Amino acid sequence: MRGRGGFAGGEGYRGPVIRIQRAAERYPGGDPEAGIHTRHALSFGPHYDPDNLRFGALLAVNEERLAPGAGFDEHPHSHTEIVTWVVEGELTHHDSTGHTTVVRAGDLQHLGSAAGVRHVERNDADVPLTFVQMWLAPLEPGGAPSYEVVRGLGAPYALPAADAVLHVERLTAGARAALPAADHVYAHVVRGAVRLDGEELGPGDAARITDSGGPELTATTDAEVLVWEMRDRRKALG
Repeated sequence: MRGRGGFAGGEGYRGPVIRIQRAAERYPGGDPEAGIHTRHALSFGPHYDPDNLRFGALLAVNEERLAPGAGFDEHPHSHTEIVTWVVEGELTHHDSTGHTTVVRAGDLQHLGSAAGVRHVERNDADVPLTFVQMWLAPLEPGGAPSYEVVRGLGAPYALPAADAVLHVERLTAGARAALPAADHVYAHVVRGAVRLDGEELGPGDAARITDSGGPELTATTDAEVLVWEMRDRRKALG
């Protein structure tokens, strides 16, 4: 990952620190023979990197591509807020609390695993499925599992359990969008290309911004970007 940041605006002022992770720098995973291709942004499973365990509340940012008929068999989660953004295709979800849902492109799914839940994720359609799944650490462990699907998300999605907000920026070529001024900002390019701080970012590229002063994204093509706004955990916990 490339990092940059520095001093500006007078002595004692430190500008935002921006680290760029290219799509090719993600850790490969999944099970290609079973039609599952995964790219991990953060330390995951056998890809242990003590310098890349989390960013803000984010514990995982996984790009998943499932062939028709492929999927993840029933498996457990606990003490994790799981937010899924479907890019293309349809994701079929089953969980141990009784939910069975088909999540489509442009829909957001949130599973609060709390003290424990089991679920299945599959591509039961006849076309490829692409989704981005993001795991966040809750402020408080335990509790009862929760589940929600937001169809055609058109507004910021607040996740109070992790003290975080997800923004989905859909930009036409030449349009600009200010990133949130926050302790931690994570921007993941889903499609298209944008420019940030002089760097061109394409699909799968991501920027991690610490002490953001609200830098701007500029779309160089039509683009879609997932942007997490997060507080410093020490502040969130008081």
